[in-house]
Amino acid sequence: MSLLPIKELVNSTPEIRLIATDVDGTLTQHEKFTASLLEAIIKLEQVGIPLVLVTGRSTGWVDALRYYLPVAGAIAENGGVYLGKTGSFQLLSSISDSTAHRQKLADTFHNLKQEFPQLQESADNCFRLTDWTFDVKGLTMANIEVIALQCQKWGWSFTYSTVQCHIKPLEQDKAQGLRQVLHQYFPQIQPEQVLTIGDSPNDQSLFDHQFSQSVGVANVLAYRDLMENLPRYVTTKSEVEGFCEVVSYLLNT
Repeated sequence: MSLLPIKELVNSTPEIRLIATDVDGTLTQHEKFTASLLEAIIKLEQVGIPLVLVTGRSTGWVDALRYYLPVAGAIAENGGVYLGKTGSFQLLSSISDSTAHRQKLADTFHNLKQEFPQLQESADNCFRLTDWTFDVKGLTMANIEVIALQCQKWGWSFTYSTVQCHIKPLEQDKAQGLRQVLHQYFPQIQPEQVLTIGDSPNDQSLFDHQFSQSVGVANVLAYRDLMENLPRYVTTKSEVEGFCEVVSYLLNT
């Protein structure tokens, strides 16, 4: 079952013991954090439900987020890196030679620019370890489909969000990263006790059956015909207000 009203979440079993959420378009409003977000995160912390960020943003940016926000940890680069609450750091993707890996990613981006000269490297790309990003703005769905096929031909996986396109190692995605983090850092919590939240195609691995309790904030509906996996529930509100709606239903407030 997919896209049930969020009010059905109160009937969900088993008990939710951890929330894993996307950031951009899910915890933001017009690309910014809000007071209502901080209030919702603090409420979760007070009742003992850990919050783990799972984002496509770079390791550098996410290191700052996990430091300043009251979260249990953060997964960066769509499953590539984990940064724990206490400062722990783990590369989740198997990369033997970081320098050579970055050069291969740069070469791939250069080759893509030969066909799509309008591609713009993302501002946070210099803070990345495992993937390479460029801005999604200005690209059509037809462009994105061609780019995805070309990346696959060259031995990479590809995804995109509301802000960025990602060239990344095969098998690297949010769900794979989250599974590793749960196994190593939250072994007492089972996947069915995790609530995953997102808003775009690069979150769809979090909507897979392996995480049976998943929510899309309302703006995910814009992508419903472009995604193989849809969330189990959908909120009535978009972006961070949708996240706050989830927290409200979950905590009965």
